[in-house]
Amino acid sequence: MSAETQKQAAAEAAVEKVQPGSIIGVGSGSTVNHFIDALAASGIEVEAAVAASEASAERLRGHGIEVRDANSVTGLALYVDGADEINRHLQMIKGGGGALTREKIVAALSERFVCIVDESKRVTALGDFPLPIEVIPMARSYVGRQIVRLGGRPELREGFTTDNGNIILDIRGMDLSEPIHRERELNNLAGVVTNGLFALRPADELLVGTDTGVQPFTAA
Repeated sequence: MSAETQKQAAAEAAVEKVQPGSIIGVGSGSTVNHFIDALAASGIEVEAAVAASEASAERLRGHGIEVRDANSVTGLALYVDGADEINRHLQMIKGGGGALTREKIVAALSERFVCIVDESKRVTALGDFPLPIEVIPMARSYVGRQIVRLGGRPELREGFTTDNGNIILDIRGMDLSEPIHRERELNNLAGVVTNGLFALRPADELLVGTDTGVQPFTAA
């Protein structure tokens, strides 16, 4: 089974978690695209969705699903999103597509976070995938120097601007063995909007598409 087929299977399984008439959070990326398409095809009618990226918002609207601003809701029953890496504690690296800040906001609004991935995204330890950090442009050099001091190797994501008008530094080689501590430490750097570690607010449930079907997991 290909990775795309595994993603689709996980996405279709997540649709079963959606309560009709609810307002849901929707992440971004290729696996989430499968979820949006599957939700539209399911016949389940949601009141609206809050999208974590402009691309997801456009796709939702294309299916006739109302998209609302995060400021217009007080909470979300469910958030569905993918991950670039996820460990057994359901802590993640996210932001390969650059939507990490909005994804964190929607996750924070949500009562339940269901993560959908193909099996290649499950890891023993976080860190093989470069850690994205969204940075205000004028702080790029300062933040880069601080990251080097912390043991990481920053690289500017060339030709990329986030939906918020900021830049992304992709960090390699950083010790992520204590994800909660590292998430806080990086967020405390002046000029950092947020980083792609989702450890303070991990997923509540993981749906993994495999060759033998979709496997559900909760935090170890």
